[in-house]
Amino acid sequence: MIPAAETQFGIYLHWPFCAAKCPYCDFNSHVRHQKVDQGAFVSAFRRELGFFAERTRGRQVTSIFFGGGTPSLMEPATVAALLEAVAANWPVAETAEITLEANPSSVEAERFRAYRKEGVNRVSLGVQALDDASLKALGRLHNRAEALTAVELAREIFPRLSFDLIYARSNQSLEDWRRELGEAIGFAADHLSLYQLTIEPGTPFAALHRAGKLILPDPDASADFYELTQEMANAAGLPAYEISNHAQPGAESRHNLTYWRYGEWVGVGPGAHGRVRGEGGRFATVAEAHPETWRNRVEEAGNGLIEDRLLSVEEEADELLVMGLRLVEGIDLARYQALAGRPLQESRIQDLVEHGMMQLEPDGRLRATPAGLVVLDAVVADLAA
Repeated sequence: MIPAAETQFGIYLHWPFCAAKCPYCDFNSHVRHQKVDQGAFVSAFRRELGFFAERTRGRQVTSIFFGGGTPSLMEPATVAALLEAVAANWPVAETAEITLEANPSSVEAERFRAYRKEGVNRVSLGVQALDDASLKALGRLHNRAEALTAVELAREIFPRLSFDLIYARSNQSLEDWRRELGEAIGFAADHLSLYQLTIEPGTPFAALHRAGKLILPDPDASADFYELTQEMANAAGLPAYEISNHAQPGAESRHNLTYWRYGEWVGVGPGAHGRVRGEGGRFATVAEAHPETWRNRVEEAGNGLIEDRLLSVEEEADELLVMGLRLVEGIDLARYQALAGRPLQESRIQDLVEHGMMQLEPDGRLRATPAGLVVLDAVVADLAA
């Protein structure tokens, strides 16, 4: 059973290293051509975990997430050391979800059994596409055969599995996506993350897009891709529970639900973000992004934070709104009012309901309709104005 938002407490561990940088990616990831000193980084992680433990006494960990970068570049002993460090600082629930993001190259897939032995019980595979030409265009280092081998192995080893696909790619037709998604659903276990390709500032894809060398579907065509995705996933018993995430009921990502339900989480590692309760309210924490600089800061000061800021009531309420309305279940209006000290404007809610963008449930929850989810940024802006 997934705990209520008020009792969710996650640990996010950011491993920032990748074998190569994908041209669409704006995550905090770094390529190192010499071997990374994993032991030195484990020491820094331990120290920063201890720093946060002092601020979050009395919490029980409900989820742990190894994100990146490419966490599957970690040695199994590194994963074990970090899990031991978490358990040394907080009690970890017996039912805790422990997720590791992985790239499906054959070398990394061989580590799966060792990760499982160390306690990882959920893996999220960055498959991204199921044809070799698209994988090459996306800058991925694996091919279709390696991806499917990794999926098969992960299904055998881990109790829970998710994998990612990117759609609305350059030159991809709706029929191409229909075939690819149908195939993916056949390989899927209980969770799929299905993302529309977006152009992120500062990435190589952004430069290509500006130069007219990367053409993506127009807004109407993108909406068609989105609607087809919902239709096929629903029919396969994998309904959306968040804009881009689909799962069998009960198989939702518990860690990500902590974010979207606006629970509490510690972010440790280069570039990690967190939200932790403390004296006076909720604090937003952000760590130094550059890996070696972060490690030096931790060694000198006990943490690598470049931001540790008390959020205002208005900021908290806005974050609850932005995060919670990504979920199909929506937000509890009473919780919003208790946090913000005021209700959302009834006239704005009513206007969005009348235009088919929002739905007000009898239990007091406000949620976006399928039409509202497509234009969620505008819906949230209207509500928060």
